[in-house]
Amino acid sequence: MPTTDAPADSARSATDATDAARALDDTVELRLTAELLPLLAEADLLGSPATWGSTDTPAGAFRLEPVRPGRDLGLLTGWMNDPEVAAYWELAGPAAVTAAHLRAQLDGDGHSIPCLGLLDGTPMSYWEIYRADLDPLSHHYPARPHDTGIHLLIGDGTNRGRGLGTTLLRAVAGLVLDNRPRCTRVIAEPDIRNTPSVSAFLSSGFRCYAELDLPEKRAALMIRERALRNLL
Repeated sequence: MPTTDAPADSARSATDATDAARALDDTVELRLTAELLPLLAEADLLGSPATWGSTDTPAGAFRLEPVRPGRDLGLLTGWMNDPEVAAYWELAGPAAVTAAHLRAQLDGDGHSIPCLGLLDGTPMSYWEIYRADLDPLSHHYPARPHDTGIHLLIGDGTNRGRGLGTTLLRAVAGLVLDNRPRCTRVIAEPDIRNTPSVSAFLSSGFRCYAELDLPEKRAALMIRERALRNLL
């Protein structure tokens, strides 16, 4: 036979809930100081690429979808073990290696969002959209507020070597600039040895501003300026 809470329990629960609400109001009031108000504007560090919609490209409709490890881990692990990918991402190994890489972002402060890139609905690339100005990268170049960085890999080898990287980089840079109005620059730092990647950035409207000695690589600092968007 189903049981129900006794009236006394219900009254106690209502009292507890009221007390908790009052405590929360007090806490919120204490936290909303003048010093913290500017931080509220930054609380949404990147928004959600899931809401950015799709963009038409010569290769088809492209969109970003945030990674869901329970669904995507096997696919991403396979891509990370592709020798061409592993040479630069250095995440080859069992699924636990990829899972740890994803978890560091998903459990972080939200300044980096791992995404799948879908072309006509098919997952075919992996992207990390991140706040470059809040990333350790900002210690290595003169960062501006809201600089937005991108990392990427094209997962299927059949999609490499035919200019698709250029198409997708142009599309993603456009999505960032369209949906992040305070972002004036899209940033990337491919390994200087990765000639196809550097060439794809250059062909998609980025310019190489410097070479950086990062802890894990020597990188080409690639920047696409909002102000030059329609000229490149």
